[in-house]
Amino acid sequence: MVVEQSIRVIEKPKELFNLLKEHSLSEGKIFLLADSSTSEHCLPLIQNELPGGGRKCILLNVPDGESSKSIETATQLYSRLMEYQADRSSVLINVGGGMVCDLGGFIASTFKRGMNWINLPTTVLAQVDAAIGGKTGINHLGFKNMIGTFNFPIETVIYPAFLNTLPKREVLAGFAEMIKHAIIGSPEQWNDMVKAQYLDLPFIQKNIARSMEIKRQIVRHDFKEKGDRKKLNFGHTIGHALESFMLESPERNLLHGEAVALGIMAESFISHQKGYITESLMTEINSFIAQHYKGINLHQSQYHRLVEIMRHDKKGKGNQLNMTLIKGIGDAVINRNPPMEMIIDSLTYLERYPFNN
Repeated sequence: MVVEQSIRVIEKPKELFNLLKEHSLSEGKIFLLADSSTSEHCLPLIQNELPGGGRKCILLNVPDGESSKSIETATQLYSRLMEYQADRSSVLINVGGGMVCDLGGFIASTFKRGMNWINLPTTVLAQVDAAIGGKTGINHLGFKNMIGTFNFPIETVIYPAFLNTLPKREVLAGFAEMIKHAIIGSPEQWNDMVKAQYLDLPFIQKNIARSMEIKRQIVRHDFKEKGDRKKLNFGHTIGHALESFMLESPERNLLHGEAVALGIMAESFISHQKGYITESLMTEINSFIAQHYKGINLHQSQYHRLVEIMRHDKKGKGNQLNMTLIKGIGDAVINRNPPMEMIIDSLTYLERYPFNN
């Protein structure tokens, strides 16, 4: 079954109001979900074009960061929606990055068994990944996206001007998902990335539509992740484990995209160890990533905890890790079960890798 997601690129904020009218939502209750950063930097860019100049909208604010993707936050948001008598004709507009889109989509798809929602992603990562594909979710007990749904918003709206508000680190974090899309789905885009003189915002903005389309085409043929959609998990088994591990201590700081970049390196190493790719290709991928991302301090004493986190990965079956690997650029293979020794070796490889910055 082919499933389509409605994605619209707008050049001017007033197009958002026209979209609400188009879906007969401009007169109902409009809720805006945003974190502290998007409330400060992104909402002012669109507020005047919302009904009543934004005064008719009800703002639901959550703190920045992955800690907001929790059952506790979800419960608070359900209570706020009930307080303001939201119903199934209301609309929730998620204005933010991956955390806001994941959380807001989960709230909207479960409140009263489903209310209207629109994703308005404000980061590179959200525009090419989190807001595309209909996955929603919250974290639980320190594990990523343990509770969630498959459900599409009525629209995903891409407003490129939001990206001008991002610090460089956030831009690069989002670019990691674009790297993944190119590796699993587009030799042409991968070659363009490797040859690019600068990975600056103009280059990234120019390639966002191409990256979105790779994911969109995979998802439209496998919405519920029974087959080929699993290709999108490349870099995420180890990447999610690193991210969850870092979240366990407040002093550690690792963005989702940064964790995915490291996960791609580790899982490229495993792909080589399995005999799927040449050492030359592994080096090409990992040296490219190491030029643009920082390594993290790992110690062998921490490997046990990382493996324990991986065992809770929702892609696994029983006690067996289920991983997506690659056999070449544009050739991802799903449902691979590398031995634990190989996974440990990949962590050692990451620990010792000579990153450029």
